Amino acid sequence: MTQNNFHKETAYFASGCFWGTQYHLEKVKGVEYTHVGYMGGTVNNPSYPEVKTGTTGHVETVEVIFDPAQTSFEQLLRLYFETHDFTQVGGQGPDIGSQYRSVIFYCNEEQKEIAERYIGKLFGMGFKVATALEPAEKFWIGEDYHQHYYDKKGETPYCHIYRKIFND
Repeated sequence: MTQNNFHKETAYFASGCFWGTQYHLEKVKGVEYTHVGYMGGTVNNPSYPEVKTGTTGHVETVEVIFDPAQTSFEQLLRLYFETHDFTQVGGQGPDIGSQYRSVIFYCNEEQKEIAERYIGKLFGMGFKVATALEPAEKFWIGEDYHQHYYDKKGETPYCHIYRKIFND
């Protein structure tokens, strides 16, 4: 599912409410654009009201299109881990349910290997990582009112707060 449209690549990250994840990832130099939406479920073209019930199997996910000449999947992955609680099972902060779980949806074997290496590093640092690693499937773009939510509101995320973890 990697897009090589003019040397662009795609990554998919889920870490609770997609508003906060998008807020941080879209600010990285080299990120061309982001969308919030849904991945991993059984319903075609799901709506937010359907996904928020937790019965469709979808996870709130951010699609990141980036220029690998300016940033890397590894850099995005580090920020992903540093902006959510990857140890929390069954949700993120006050957002509880399978639709808010922590997932890296990898697009190719290289992304999978990088993610596995970082999950291993985190375990080695004593963290109990709850983040799942799953192959990317069909991504359904979310409703317009969810796109770039915090930028439109002039606010900052309530549960996606940056904390430095990696020192290398």
